[in-house]
Amino acid sequence: MELFKRITSKNGSKKTAKDRLKLILIHDRGDIPTEVIEKIRCEVLEVISKYVDIDNEDVEIAISRSSEESGATPALIANIPIKNIK
Repeated sequence: MELFKRITSKNGSKKTAKDRLKLILIHDRGDIPTEVIEKIRCEVLEVISKYVDIDNEDVEIAISRSSEESGATPALIANIPIKNIK
């Protein structure tokens, strides 16, 4: 059982590191503070969770630059897997 705990905790650390790296990349691309992005992420997931069951492990939220005639504008992109509709 102890081995199982170690394996899952390493995967948890890997996921945490991956999420942090994503937030750093998002911050660099969108010039939005990491804290703000994390608040947006939490609030979006909270609202969506009221209506559908979501897979929190595979949620991806990113800021990208869209091209418009007036210049590049940041855009919020969210990939949120839905498990079930409530």
